[in-house]
Amino acid sequence: MKYDVIVVGAGLAGLVATAELTNAGKKVLLLDQEPEASLGGQAWWSFGGLFLVDSPEQRRMGIKDSQELAWQDWLGTAGFDRQEDEDYWGKKWAEAYVNFAATEKREWLHAQGIRFFPVVGWAERGGHLAEGPGNSVPRFHIVWGTGPGIVKPFEDKMRIAIDKGLVEYLPRHRVDELITKNGAVTGVRGAVLVPSAVARGVASSREVISGFELYAEAVLVTSGGMGANLELIRKNWQLRLGKAPKDMITGVPEHVDGRMLAITEQAGGRIVNRDRMWHYTEGIKNWNPVWANHGIRILPGPSSLWLDAKGKRLSAPNFPGFDTLGTLEALRATGYDYSWFILTQSIIEKEFALSGSEQNPDLTGKSIWKVLQRILPGPTAPVKAFMDKGEDFIVADTLPELVSGMNKMTGENLLKLDDIERQVNARDREMNNKFTKDLQITALRGARHYIGDKLVRVAAPHKLLNPKKGPLIAVRLHIVSRKTLGGLQTDLDGRVLDLTGNPIPGLYAAGEVAGFGGGGVHGYRSLEGTFLGGCIFSGRQAGRACANYTRA
Repeated sequence: MKYDVIVVGAGLAGLVATAELTNAGKKVLLLDQEPEASLGGQAWWSFGGLFLVDSPEQRRMGIKDSQELAWQDWLGTAGFDRQEDEDYWGKKWAEAYVNFAATEKREWLHAQGIRFFPVVGWAERGGHLAEGPGNSVPRFHIVWGTGPGIVKPFEDKMRIAIDKGLVEYLPRHRVDELITKNGAVTGVRGAVLVPSAVARGVASSREVISGFELYAEAVLVTSGGMGANLELIRKNWQLRLGKAPKDMITGVPEHVDGRMLAITEQAGGRIVNRDRMWHYTEGIKNWNPVWANHGIRILPGPSSLWLDAKGKRLSAPNFPGFDTLGTLEALRATGYDYSWFILTQSIIEKEFALSGSEQNPDLTGKSIWKVLQRILPGPTAPVKAFMDKGEDFIVADTLPELVSGMNKMTGENLLKLDDIERQVNARDREMNNKFTKDLQITALRGARHYIGDKLVRVAAPHKLLNPKKGPLIAVRLHIVSRKTLGGLQTDLDGRVLDLTGNPIPGLYAAGEVAGFGGGGVHGYRSLEGTFLGGCIFSGRQAGRACANYTRA
């Protein structure tokens, strides 16, 4: 088979790009270093949230959204401050993406067979002024089927294209070099790795059995970021956030190593915004890990009391689910790599969800019956499993027992019962009236004005020390790595730019390796639901542009 385009990376961006290329009748070679079991990459593991603007789901929930409001929120969240250079193309991609999310995105996804859970989630609530970070309204649309439900339509298209002779898919082919000739990228060189039967996400062998050298008119890099490469994360850590943590857990499989960033840079591609990353502060260690140091992110509602490692309550707006980057900055200033939630049984039943397709079998399995069981008393089965088996959970009937258990868990004895008791009592006194000066209580009461939060997301406000709402629960929270926000700088066609700002002939990039578009479509922060969406949009753009490039 003579190839028109070589796609490096079989994650979501690569699959979408391959679909666009084969729609145009192009012959594609799809390469990936992992076994076929890991087809779909990180997207398969995701909760499946997508950012949409003024959707039918929003309107049915009484949400008034608009492209203008979404763009206001994006700018306030991104904080683009390198607009003449590193942010130049990222901002252009952001504007194009918000337009996509407000216009054809839902209809186009619907045509692929993707459907949505009817309740729209409210992620990254902000807590700042109107032009500050965060979503002014709920925009987090959960795909029916979660991550696997997003991957499947594009995987199906790939397999149909294989049957038609338009795609050759070669897993266990690791690209080590981009081949250039007269300034253009003309192919790839790499190693064939030993066959592997490991399950999805499990580390695979790096033993080499042979080499390869393959050529095409264009190469499209869709290899993902560096979320599992803690050494590289620490090397590029953003100094304004304080020192990089010594102890982190990883939210992505070990193959998310960032290798192709350096390989593409060596071929002349420019990497921008290296210091921008997206790591969560509500991570817990997986009691049943798939990969090394496997972390799961809690998707919290707004009610839990958040304390630093010494037991001091975080100040506004650093509440659960409000401002990830702001909270990360506040916690790094403490000098400790962990923090705490204190909550009640009533809160965990209503407000705790766990990120990931495997932690939401009801949504992933598209079982309406199992989803309806979420309204029954008690936490979901995955959350209950963490309460029973996870090393980061403590359950107690009284606050002294709880604090004693927290100190015992860390062995540092940093927590003073009197300090925590004072803060909990102060918070509980604010529950005596419908009005309060406590902004977290104001926020959680305000959240329940949104019917989606009231139904499935935010517990009725109550005192933490109300025995009828207990027992008490403490959760130790770790920083969990996730996304690379910077990357290869690309124009709106996905063409990789060199150090002079000119496109490198024959070289394209999409997805996380390109900062989800332009080398940093998110700026410093994400509005959530924009990582999968960024892979889809940038993969679509780059795939279509590659098809045009190879027409001659």
